[in-house]
Amino acid sequence: MSIIDKQFTILGIAGSTTELSYNRLALRAAQKLVPDNTRLEIFDLDEIEDIHLFNPRQVRLLPDVVVELKNSVRTADAILFVTLEYENSIPAVLEDAINRASTPREDNVWRDKPVALMSVTISDSAKMHNLKRLRELVQFMKMVPLNEPELIISHAAGQFDMGGNLTDDETKNSIRQLLSKLVEFSNDLTLMKHKRLILDAINKAGAE
Repeated sequence: MSIIDKQFTILGIAGSTTELSYNRLALRAAQKLVPDNTRLEIFDLDEIEDIHLFNPRQVRLLPDVVVELKNSVRTADAILFVTLEYENSIPAVLEDAINRASTPREDNVWRDKPVALMSVTISDSAKMHNLKRLRELVQFMKMVPLNEPELIISHAAGQFDMGGNLTDDETKNSIRQLLSKLVEFSNDLTLMKHKRLILDAINKAGAE
């Protein structure tokens, strides 16, 4: 089985711990909109919210939920963050989770992970700044962000039915496009990495 043929796994993380938040509903909708041979697993941040905020002096004393998060990130091929905006930024629980999974420094599981960004709001997207903050954090943690598309779902209240199902076809297509681009982007990065490894091996052999 080639690198491209194996099943592709996206880890989805929503920046909300509210069960019926539109961000979590959008993430669940995305599970049904993935490309062929792709699955989207969701890691809920509920338990992250229940532990003390990140303390850099305790980076080697990792709670079980942080170990679980790190393992989920490590085994995923790519990451999808879906977040609301909070005070022109992202929720503390999401930033805390990202910080925790980056420590200790030599085990930053985010490093080199392809990542796509999505945000959902009940208002107009024009005034949103959270994805800018999230992109800064993603780049600082050495992830590799997909630059386009960057998806913002506005006026979310009118896009989901009473059962929490996404009903807007245009939004569904936008999510499909985002996920397809993420898979394509990730596979391209993987091929580039393997080509570099082959070239390095050839050059090393030539030098010897």
